[in-house]
Amino acid sequence: MNTQHITIHQDKTLLEGLDQMNKIHYVEQMSRLILFVFDNNQSIIGSITDGDIRRALVKTKSLDLKIGSICNPNFHFEWFTDGYLDLSKYLKNDIKIIPLLDKNKRLVEVIDVSKKRAILPLECVIMAGGRGKRLSPLTDSVPKPMLLLGDKPIIEHNIDRLVSFGIKKIYISVKYLGEQLEHYFGDGSSKGIKIEYIWENEPLGTGGALSLLQGCESKNLLVMNSDLFTDVNFEDLYLDLINENADMVVASTEYKVDVPFAVFETKDHKVQSFKEKPSYIYHSNAGVYLFKTSLINKIPKNQFYNLTDLMEEIVQEGGKLIHNPILGYWIDIGSPIDYQRAQEFIKHSRL
Repeated sequence: MNTQHITIHQDKTLLEGLDQMNKIHYVEQMSRLILFVFDNNQSIIGSITDGDIRRALVKTKSLDLKIGSICNPNFHFEWFTDGYLDLSKYLKNDIKIIPLLDKNKRLVEVIDVSKKRAILPLECVIMAGGRGKRLSPLTDSVPKPMLLLGDKPIIEHNIDRLVSFGIKKIYISVKYLGEQLEHYFGDGSSKGIKIEYIWENEPLGTGGALSLLQGCESKNLLVMNSDLFTDVNFEDLYLDLINENADMVVASTEYKVDVPFAVFETKDHKVQSFKEKPSYIYHSNAGVYLFKTSLINKIPKNQFYNLTDLMEEIVQEGGKLIHNPILGYWIDIGSPIDYQRAQEFIKHSRL
Protein backbone atom coordinates (compact mmCIF):
# COMPACT_ATOMS: atom_id res chain seq x y z
CA MET A 1 0.00 0.00 0.00
CA ASN A 2 1.40 3.38 -1.06
CA THR A 3 1.34 5.59 2.03
CA GLN A 4 1.37 8.73 -0.12
CA HIS A 5 -2.09 7.81 -1.38
CA ILE A 6 -3.58 7.80 2.10
CA THR A 7 -1.95 10.86 3.68
CA ILE A 8 -3.07 14.45 3.31
CA HIS A 9 -1.76 17.77 4.60
CA GLN A 10 -3.74 19.53 7.30
CA ASP A 11 -4.21 22.64 5.13
CA LYS A 12 -5.95 20.78 2.31
CA THR A 13 -9.69 21.42 1.90
CA LEU A 14 -12.60 19.03 2.26
CA LEU A 15 -13.03 19.10 -1.50
CA GLU A 16 -9.41 18.03 -1.98
CA GLY A 17 -9.92 15.34 0.64
CA LEU A 18 -12.97 13.99 -1.17
CA ASP A 19 -11.06 13.98 -4.44
CA GLN A 20 -8.19 12.03 -2.89
CA MET A 21 -10.56 9.52 -1.29
CA ASN A 22 -12.27 9.00 -4.61
CA LYS A 23 -8.90 8.17 -6.19
CA ILE A 24 -7.72 5.75 -3.49
CA HIS A 25 -11.05 3.93 -3.70
CA TYR A 26 -9.90 2.70 -7.10
CA VAL A 27 -6.11 2.58 -6.55
CA GLU A 28 -5.87 0.95 -3.10
CA GLN A 29 -8.12 -1.98 -2.20
CA MET A 30 -8.68 -0.76 1.35
CA SER A 31 -11.33 -2.07 3.71
CA ARG A 32 -12.20 1.48 4.76
CA LEU A 33 -11.85 4.90 3.17
CA ILE A 34 -9.57 6.85 5.47
CA LEU A 35 -6.81 9.46 5.21
CA PHE A 36 -4.14 10.26 7.76
CA VAL A 37 -3.49 13.96 8.26
CA PHE A 38 0.05 15.27 8.60
CA ASP A 39 1.50 18.64 9.63
CA ASN A 40 4.47 20.60 8.31
CA ASN A 41 6.85 18.19 10.08
CA GLN A 42 5.29 15.20 8.30
CA SER A 43 3.97 14.00 11.67
CA ILE A 44 0.54 12.38 11.70
CA ILE A 45 -1.85 14.48 13.79
CA GLY A 46 -5.14 12.73 13.07
CA SER A 47 -7.33 10.71 10.75
CA ILE A 48 -10.33 11.56 8.62
CA THR A 49 -12.92 9.28 7.04
CA ASP A 50 -15.51 9.85 4.35
CA GLY A 51 -18.08 9.95 7.16
CA ASP A 52 -16.18 12.74 8.91
CA ILE A 53 -16.22 14.79 5.71
CA ARG A 54 -19.94 14.22 5.14
CA ARG A 55 -20.79 15.30 8.68
CA ALA A 56 -18.63 18.42 8.33
CA LEU A 57 -20.33 19.32 5.06
CA VAL A 58 -23.80 18.93 6.58
CA LYS A 59 -22.78 21.14 9.50
CA THR A 60 -20.82 23.90 7.70
CA LYS A 61 -22.00 23.67 4.08
CA SER A 62 -18.41 24.54 3.08
CA LEU A 63 -16.09 22.57 0.82
CA ASP A 64 -13.24 24.95 1.65
CA LEU A 65 -12.96 23.89 5.29
CA LYS A 66 -9.44 22.79 6.21
CA ILE A 67 -8.94 19.06 6.79
CA GLY A 68 -6.87 19.75 9.91
CA SER A 69 -9.80 21.46 11.63
CA ILE A 70 -12.07 18.39 11.56
CA CYS A 71 -9.66 15.44 11.70
CA ASN A 72 -9.81 13.03 14.63
CA PRO A 73 -6.74 13.52 16.87
CA ASN A 74 -7.62 10.43 18.94
CA PHE A 75 -7.13 7.93 16.14
CA HIS A 76 -5.91 4.38 16.73
CA PHE A 77 -2.28 3.68 15.86
CA GLU A 78 0.67 1.46 16.77
CA TRP A 79 4.33 2.33 17.06
CA PHE A 80 6.39 0.77 14.30
CA THR A 81 8.34 -2.24 15.54
CA ASP A 82 10.22 -5.23 14.19
CA GLY A 83 8.51 -7.37 16.83
CA TYR A 84 5.19 -9.15 17.20
CA LEU A 85 2.00 -7.16 16.76
CA ASP A 86 -1.30 -8.55 18.04
CA LEU A 87 -4.18 -7.36 15.88
CA SER A 88 -6.97 -9.29 17.61
CA LYS A 89 -8.16 -6.30 19.70
CA TYR A 90 -8.76 -4.32 16.51
CA LEU A 91 -10.59 -7.19 14.82
CA LYS A 92 -12.89 -7.50 17.83
CA ASN A 93 -13.72 -3.77 17.73
CA ASP A 94 -14.17 -3.63 13.95
CA ILE A 95 -11.24 -1.25 13.52
CA LYS A 96 -9.97 -1.97 10.04
CA ILE A 97 -7.03 0.35 9.31
CA ILE A 98 -4.07 0.79 11.69
CA PRO A 99 -1.17 3.14 10.88
CA LEU A 100 2.31 2.30 12.16
CA LEU A 101 4.21 5.42 13.23
CA ASP A 102 7.86 6.03 14.02
CA LYS A 103 9.09 7.91 17.10
CA ASN A 104 8.39 11.23 15.34
CA LYS A 105 4.84 10.08 14.54
CA ARG A 106 5.64 9.86 10.86
CA LEU A 107 3.80 7.20 8.90
CA VAL A 108 5.88 4.10 8.15
CA GLU A 109 3.27 1.55 7.15
CA VAL A 110 -0.47 0.96 7.15
CA ILE A 111 -2.03 -2.33 8.23
CA ASP A 112 -5.38 -3.37 6.78
CA VAL A 113 -6.59 -5.47 9.71
CA SER A 114 -9.25 -7.23 7.65
CA LYS A 115 -6.45 -8.68 5.49
CA LYS A 116 -3.90 -9.40 8.24
CA ARG A 117 -4.17 -11.94 11.04
CA ALA A 118 -1.12 -10.66 12.90
CA ILE A 119 2.32 -9.19 12.32
CA LEU A 120 4.88 -11.89 13.09
CA PRO A 121 8.63 -11.16 13.35
CA LEU A 122 9.51 -14.20 11.27
CA GLU A 123 11.16 -15.13 8.02
CA CYS A 124 10.05 -18.29 6.28
CA VAL A 125 11.64 -20.99 4.14
CA ILE A 126 9.35 -22.95 1.81
CA MET A 127 10.76 -26.28 0.65
CA ALA A 128 9.89 -26.60 -3.05
CA GLY A 129 12.70 -28.59 -4.64
CA GLY A 130 11.15 -32.06 -4.86
CA ARG A 131 10.40 -33.98 -8.05
CA GLY A 132 6.83 -35.03 -7.17
CA LYS A 133 7.09 -38.39 -8.94
CA ARG A 134 3.85 -39.76 -7.51
CA LEU A 135 1.96 -36.99 -9.31
CA SER A 136 3.49 -37.82 -12.70
CA PRO A 137 2.60 -37.16 -15.51
CA LEU A 138 1.22 -33.89 -14.07
CA THR A 139 4.69 -33.03 -12.75
CA ASP A 140 6.63 -34.02 -15.86
CA SER A 141 6.64 -30.44 -17.09
CA VAL A 142 5.36 -28.50 -14.06
CA PRO A 143 6.89 -28.61 -10.56
CA LYS A 144 4.46 -29.94 -7.96
CA PRO A 145 4.20 -26.63 -6.02
CA MET A 146 3.01 -24.93 -9.24
CA LEU A 147 0.10 -27.30 -9.88
CA LEU A 148 -3.12 -25.32 -9.84
CA LEU A 149 -5.46 -25.52 -6.89
CA GLY A 150 -8.49 -23.47 -7.80
CA ASP A 151 -7.27 -20.39 -9.62
CA LYS A 152 -3.67 -20.34 -8.36
CA PRO A 153 -0.75 -22.69 -7.68
CA ILE A 154 -0.55 -24.75 -4.48
CA ILE A 155 2.46 -22.81 -3.21
CA GLU A 156 0.73 -19.47 -3.79
CA HIS A 157 -1.99 -20.41 -1.32
CA ASN A 158 0.75 -20.88 1.27
CA ILE A 159 2.53 -17.65 0.37
CA ASP A 160 -0.70 -15.65 0.57
CA ARG A 161 -1.41 -17.12 4.00
CA LEU A 162 2.10 -16.24 5.18
CA VAL A 163 1.57 -12.68 3.95
CA SER A 164 -1.70 -12.49 5.89
CA PHE A 165 0.33 -13.09 9.06
CA GLY A 166 2.62 -10.18 8.29
CA ILE A 167 5.61 -12.24 7.11
CA LYS A 168 7.59 -10.06 4.73
CA LYS A 169 10.54 -12.22 3.68
CA ILE A 170 10.29 -15.70 2.22
CA TYR A 171 13.00 -18.00 0.92
CA ILE A 172 12.00 -20.71 -1.55
CA SER A 173 14.25 -23.77 -1.78
CA VAL A 174 14.17 -24.94 -5.40
CA LYS A 175 15.70 -27.59 -7.64
CA TYR A 176 13.38 -29.43 -10.06
CA LEU A 177 12.02 -26.91 -12.62
CA GLY A 178 12.72 -24.16 -10.13
CA GLU A 179 12.95 -21.60 -12.93
CA GLN A 180 9.16 -21.72 -13.21
CA LEU A 181 8.77 -20.60 -9.60
CA GLU A 182 11.35 -17.83 -10.07
CA HIS A 183 9.55 -16.60 -13.19
CA TYR A 184 6.12 -16.69 -11.54
CA PHE A 185 6.92 -15.01 -8.21
CA GLY A 186 10.00 -12.98 -9.12
CA ASP A 187 11.35 -10.97 -6.20
CA GLY A 188 7.98 -11.03 -4.39
CA SER A 189 7.23 -7.34 -4.93
CA SER A 190 3.86 -8.17 -6.50
CA LYS A 191 2.89 -9.61 -3.09
CA GLY A 192 4.41 -6.72 -1.17
CA ILE A 193 7.16 -8.97 0.22
CA LYS A 194 10.72 -10.04 -0.57
CA ILE A 195 11.41 -13.49 -2.03
CA GLU A 196 14.84 -15.08 -2.40
CA TYR A 197 15.67 -18.49 -3.87
CA ILE A 198 17.90 -21.21 -2.47
CA TRP A 199 19.13 -23.49 -5.24
CA GLU A 200 19.91 -27.11 -4.39
CA ASN A 201 22.50 -28.75 -6.63
CA GLU A 202 21.55 -32.13 -5.17
CA PRO A 203 18.44 -33.19 -3.22
CA LEU A 204 19.03 -32.06 0.38
CA GLY A 205 15.95 -33.41 2.17
CA THR A 206 13.55 -31.29 4.20
CA GLY A 207 16.29 -29.49 6.10
CA GLY A 208 19.59 -29.62 4.22
CA ALA A 209 18.89 -26.49 2.18
CA LEU A 210 18.78 -24.45 5.39
CA SER A 211 22.56 -24.75 5.60
CA LEU A 212 22.69 -22.60 2.44
CA LEU A 213 20.51 -19.89 3.97
CA GLN A 214 22.18 -16.48 4.10
CA GLY A 215 21.06 -13.17 5.51
CA CYS A 216 18.27 -14.41 7.78
CA GLU A 217 17.70 -11.71 10.41
CA SER A 218 14.78 -13.09 12.42
CA LYS A 219 15.48 -14.80 15.74
CA ASN A 220 13.06 -17.58 14.86
CA LEU A 221 12.57 -19.27 11.51
CA LEU A 222 9.43 -20.79 10.03
CA VAL A 223 9.91 -23.71 7.62
CA MET A 224 7.16 -25.50 5.71
CA ASN A 225 6.65 -27.89 2.84
CA SER A 226 5.38 -26.30 -0.36
CA ASP A 227 2.80 -28.97 -1.17
CA LEU A 228 0.58 -28.44 1.85
CA PHE A 229 -2.94 -27.08 1.67
CA THR A 230 -3.82 -25.95 5.17
CA ASP A 231 -5.20 -23.17 7.34
CA VAL A 232 -2.50 -23.64 9.99
CA ASN A 233 -2.42 -20.75 12.45
CA PHE A 234 1.12 -19.34 12.30
CA GLU A 235 0.36 -16.93 15.15
CA ASP A 236 -0.49 -19.83 17.47
CA LEU A 237 2.77 -21.54 16.52
CA TYR A 238 4.75 -18.39 17.28
CA LEU A 239 3.05 -17.72 20.62
CA ASP A 240 3.56 -21.36 21.66
CA LEU A 241 7.26 -21.14 20.86
CA ILE A 242 7.68 -17.92 22.84
CA ASN A 243 5.38 -18.64 25.78
CA GLU A 244 6.69 -22.19 26.24
CA ASN A 245 10.30 -21.05 25.77
CA ALA A 246 10.68 -23.96 23.36
CA ASP A 247 13.46 -24.69 20.91
CA MET A 248 11.04 -25.89 18.23
CA VAL A 249 7.31 -26.18 17.72
CA VAL A 250 5.95 -28.51 15.06
CA ALA A 251 2.44 -28.24 13.66
CA SER A 252 0.64 -31.54 14.08
CA THR A 253 -2.34 -33.24 12.57
CA GLU A 254 -4.45 -35.99 14.05
CA TYR A 255 -4.05 -39.48 12.64
CA LYS A 256 -6.75 -41.94 13.62
CA VAL A 257 -6.22 -45.71 13.68
CA ASP A 258 -9.31 -47.94 13.83
CA VAL A 259 -8.64 -51.46 15.06
CA PRO A 260 -11.22 -53.83 13.53
CA PHE A 261 -10.97 -56.37 16.37
CA ALA A 262 -11.27 -56.49 20.15
CA VAL A 263 -8.03 -55.46 21.88
CA PHE A 264 -7.02 -57.30 25.04
CA GLU A 265 -5.37 -55.69 28.04
CA THR A 266 -3.44 -58.54 29.65
CA LYS A 267 -1.17 -59.40 32.56
CA ASP A 268 0.74 -62.69 32.65
CA HIS A 269 -1.42 -64.05 29.81
CA LYS A 270 -4.59 -63.22 31.75
CA VAL A 271 -7.06 -60.88 30.09
CA GLN A 272 -7.77 -58.02 32.51
CA SER A 273 -10.17 -56.25 30.18
CA PHE A 274 -10.74 -55.66 26.51
CA LYS A 275 -11.94 -52.97 24.17
CA GLU A 276 -14.13 -53.83 21.23
CA LYS A 277 -12.85 -52.31 17.96
CA PRO A 278 -11.13 -49.33 19.59
CA SER A 279 -9.87 -46.21 17.85
CA TYR A 280 -6.57 -44.55 18.68
CA ILE A 281 -5.63 -40.98 17.80
CA TYR A 282 -2.02 -39.95 17.30
CA HIS A 283 -0.50 -36.54 16.63
CA SER A 284 1.69 -36.70 13.52
CA ASN A 285 4.12 -34.30 11.85
CA ALA A 286 2.26 -31.84 9.57
CA GLY A 287 5.33 -30.46 7.79
CA VAL A 288 5.34 -26.99 9.38
CA TYR A 289 8.18 -26.12 11.76
CA LEU A 290 9.11 -23.05 13.79
CA PHE A 291 12.39 -22.96 15.67
CA LYS A 292 15.22 -20.81 16.91
CA THR A 293 17.29 -19.68 13.93
CA SER A 294 20.48 -20.53 15.85
CA LEU A 295 19.63 -24.22 15.44
CA ILE A 296 20.64 -23.96 11.77
CA ASN A 297 24.21 -24.29 13.00
CA LYS A 298 23.46 -27.95 13.75
CA ILE A 299 22.64 -28.71 10.12
CA PRO A 300 25.58 -30.11 8.08
CA LYS A 301 26.63 -27.90 5.19
CA ASN A 302 25.14 -28.81 1.82
CA GLN A 303 24.31 -32.39 2.84
CA PHE A 304 21.11 -34.42 2.80
CA TYR A 305 19.36 -33.78 6.10
CA ASN A 306 15.76 -33.95 7.26
CA LEU A 307 14.18 -31.70 9.84
CA THR A 308 13.13 -34.84 11.71
CA ASP A 309 16.89 -35.33 12.31
CA LEU A 310 16.99 -31.91 13.95
CA MET A 311 13.95 -32.83 16.04
CA GLU A 312 15.75 -35.95 17.26
CA GLU A 313 18.83 -33.92 18.18
CA ILE A 314 16.75 -31.47 20.20
CA VAL A 315 15.13 -34.29 22.17
CA GLN A 316 18.39 -36.20 22.70
CA GLU A 317 20.15 -33.07 23.97
CA GLY A 318 17.39 -32.28 26.44
CA GLY A 319 15.94 -29.38 24.46
CA LYS A 320 12.27 -28.50 24.31
CA LEU A 321 10.30 -29.78 21.34
CA ILE A 322 6.54 -29.17 21.39
CA HIS A 323 3.68 -29.60 18.94
CA ASN A 324 0.71 -27.43 18.05
CA PRO A 325 -2.40 -29.16 16.61
CA ILE A 326 -3.91 -27.82 13.38
CA LEU A 327 -7.58 -27.33 14.20
CA GLY A 328 -8.76 -26.65 10.66
CA TYR A 329 -7.97 -28.37 7.39
CA TRP A 330 -4.71 -29.99 6.30
CA ILE A 331 -3.98 -31.90 3.09
CA ASP A 332 -0.54 -33.13 2.13
CA ILE A 333 -0.71 -33.13 -1.68
CA GLY A 334 1.61 -36.04 -2.38
CA SER A 335 -0.51 -38.29 -4.58
CA PRO A 336 -3.24 -37.97 -7.25
CA ILE A 337 -5.88 -38.87 -4.63
CA ASP A 338 -4.64 -36.11 -2.29
CA TYR A 339 -4.58 -33.63 -5.15
CA GLN A 340 -8.15 -34.54 -6.08
CA ARG A 341 -9.25 -34.16 -2.44
CA ALA A 342 -7.72 -30.68 -2.29
CA GLN A 343 -9.37 -29.70 -5.58
CA GLU A 344 -12.78 -30.86 -4.34
CA PHE A 345 -12.27 -29.08 -1.02
CA ILE A 346 -11.43 -25.72 -2.58
CA LYS A 347 -14.24 -26.08 -5.11
CA HIS A 348 -16.79 -26.21 -2.31
CA SER A 349 -15.17 -23.73 0.04
CA ARG A 350 -15.12 -19.93 0.12
CA LEU A 351 -11.33 -19.60 -0.14
